[in-house]
Amino acid sequence: MPALICGSLAFDTITTFPGRFGQQILPDQLHILNVSFLVPELRKEFGGCAGNIAYTMRQIGGEPVILATLGNDGADYLERIRSWGADAQGVTLMEEHYTAQAIIITDTDNNQITAFHPGAMQAAGDIPVPHRPGLNIAIVAPDSRDAMWNHARQLHEAGVPFVFDPGQGLPMFDGDALRTFITQATWVAVNDYEGRMLCDRTGHTLASLSRSHLAGVIVTRGAEGCDLWIQGDCTHVPGVRAEEVIDPTGCGDAFRAGLLFGLEKGWPLARCAQLGNRLGALKIASRGGQNHQVPASVLEGI
Repeated sequence: MPALICGSLAFDTITTFPGRFGQQILPDQLHILNVSFLVPELRKEFGGCAGNIAYTMRQIGGEPVILATLGNDGADYLERIRSWGADAQGVTLMEEHYTAQAIIITDTDNNQITAFHPGAMQAAGDIPVPHRPGLNIAIVAPDSRDAMWNHARQLHEAGVPFVFDPGQGLPMFDGDALRTFITQATWVAVNDYEGRMLCDRTGHTLASLSRSHLAGVIVTRGAEGCDLWIQGDCTHVPGVRAEEVIDPTGCGDAFRAGLLFGLEKGWPLARCAQLGNRLGALKIASRGGQNHQVPASVLEGI
């Protein structure tokens, strides 16, 4: 069955800083912050949350339907999506904009600093959720503010269960807005840092957040795995050891591809998370968000 992926399509400019950010930033001088990082390594990749999730999901046999925007430089990206066999009918080209672009700096501890130009993504809120048979699950991933707000509301009104994945878009919303998203969603997925910010802004704890209509709150913890909160109880799903640790860009999206794939099939949340952890470990061994290859064996024993 198809799964709707609402989120960004972007070009990623990925650089590597051969040092530690913490050694370059003086905590007592943050009010006059002025730093420069020499990044001898630079790559350009296809990215964006929607593209990354769809890329991995398609490899494991999912049927991703992408709802997103590209700019006047996005024709190659559109063809790339179609080459996977993914449904790109919901991808709209905006001729008056460039495609969104993320500029990412990663240090030797895999910490990241990202600058993001929204470009065509700013118009994504004008593209409505499609009405199509068989659409029984979705994810609202980081996108423009209006797109996340409008698509969550439209999915809720259509009765389509969805994962609310605020990601790097979380700071755009205050507590009232985040509480509305949570009310509309069926699941919430965040990383550890985002989980703390979400709780701070909404006045919830993870336990109290999960004691609601939500079917689960998923908190990813990188190599440590993830925590699943269901009706106030927390279950830890251990991480999967990666063969290599090369680039964390897109690891969270790979996890969410597994999560969405399993949820669409009606799997228990722990089983979905196990697959997500495997996919995240595969992704981190490749550069960029859409270059890893997923073997059929990834589904064995899940």
